[in-house]
Amino acid sequence: ALCLIMDNFLFRVIDLTKYELHFLQDKKLKITKFNCFAGRVLCHLDECGVEDINEAVEQAKTAFNIWGKMSGMERARTMIEAARIIESRREEIAQMEVINNGKSITEARLDVDSARLCIEYFAGLASQHVQLPGGSFAYTRREPLGVCAGIGAWNYPFQIAAWKSAPALACGNAMIFKPSPVTPVTAVLLAEIYAQAGVPQGLFNVVQGGQETGRILCQHPDIAKVSFTGSVPTGKKIMEMASQGIKPVTLELGGKSPVLIFSDCDLENAVRGALMANFLSQGQVCSNGTRVFVQKDILPEFVKEVVKRTKSIEIGDPLLETTRMGALVSRPHLDNVLSYVNQAKKEGADVLCGGEVFLPSDPKLKDGYYMSPCVLGNCTDEMTCVKEEIFGPVMSVLSFETEEEALHRANDTTLGLAAGVFTSDVRRAHRVVEHLKAGSCFINNYNITPVEVPFGGFKMSGIGRENGQVTVEYYSQLKTVFVEMGDVDSLF
Repeated sequence: ALCLIMDNFLFRVIDLTKYELHFLQDKKLKITKFNCFAGRVLCHLDECGVEDINEAVEQAKTAFNIWGKMSGMERARTMIEAARIIESRREEIAQMEVINNGKSITEARLDVDSARLCIEYFAGLASQHVQLPGGSFAYTRREPLGVCAGIGAWNYPFQIAAWKSAPALACGNAMIFKPSPVTPVTAVLLAEIYAQAGVPQGLFNVVQGGQETGRILCQHPDIAKVSFTGSVPTGKKIMEMASQGIKPVTLELGGKSPVLIFSDCDLENAVRGALMANFLSQGQVCSNGTRVFVQKDILPEFVKEVVKRTKSIEIGDPLLETTRMGALVSRPHLDNVLSYVNQAKKEGADVLCGGEVFLPSDPKLKDGYYMSPCVLGNCTDEMTCVKEEIFGPVMSVLSFETEEEALHRANDTTLGLAAGVFTSDVRRAHRVVEHLKAGSCFINNYNITPVEVPFGGFKMSGIGRENGQVTVEYYSQLKTVFVEMGDVDSLF
């Protein structure tokens, strides 16, 4: 069954070139995409160069001239149709995402739902009227930027493509989207869906490639804005390149988020929250709360229960309904995550469970990139596992005594994407959240990202926001218009 899915999948990738997608099969192959949960080659792709990007930009400019002049209601109808198609193809897209990324089918379905909801949410625009003295008035209008570039990450390939394209298209822009070369596939499905829904040809173009393709996009004179999701070092480079053209950027970067668990919490919910904060998508989530601070008097009970639950996580074929943890995205990434566990042991942390290569019982998966989820105990703030983003299924547990201590240690990082607090004291919950230096804060829950509310970070975790009404500001430019209804009051 796996081979059949892969064969059909390869046919679909090639067939989708009719939608002006840049898979460019006639050139020298530069990118090899592996099936991460089976360890086999899935497909080959070509990296897009200057000519390819120029072609995509010209198509996008032509499409923008049509799309940008349409009314918000007209654009909304097309986007709603795209959302309907996504819903009708939910299972197919989810299975493609599993093959593309390695996460469990259960999570992939939720990602597809998030993408659909995002597109539905952003189907609309607004303006503001201001009355001035003497019958005169002013108004503001949001106007599209033009051709935007979206550069996606490999942990949520389909969802990120929707999170970036939905507000861009809703505001009247065109978008050229470059998925990660590690997960190049499902963004193409989204382009097919937009085309099927009726957007102008070239409005959402997919270009494949790595750093060089990204550089060309960022420096292209006809790209009006760049939105990037990925690492802090790459985000810095993108911001520097975009600054040469005074282009606005949205950067959703890394995190090393804290979860503060107080002794008055509902312990069952705190354990559930800690697992959700660390092991979704094999731990490959930028907002993950990987620094779990537990108040000292409940530490033994918390650790016992967390370890018990972690050991029971079902690992294996991500296409199976019972699987809760699939494969990491690549062999080099798996090796890197395991190296962090080994470094933690050298620095004095206790491996309470997991942290090893996992071999599924299915022989077809023997070459996949699996590891057992890991809980590290006896951690201190100075350890590498506590200071650096691991981006894998590794939880670091630390103890604290007072609220003031926990806040100081939680904020002692250059990153500030997310944070969580578990307590039954509502006053403490809001007091702690007020002082946590993070863009997304959770009270008695974690890693919940409804599209109606903004998502983004403080400090080096990024600039700008995705989702929520505020995102319209990042994909449009504000024009103020003054209308004089009387005579000009001139000094000359």
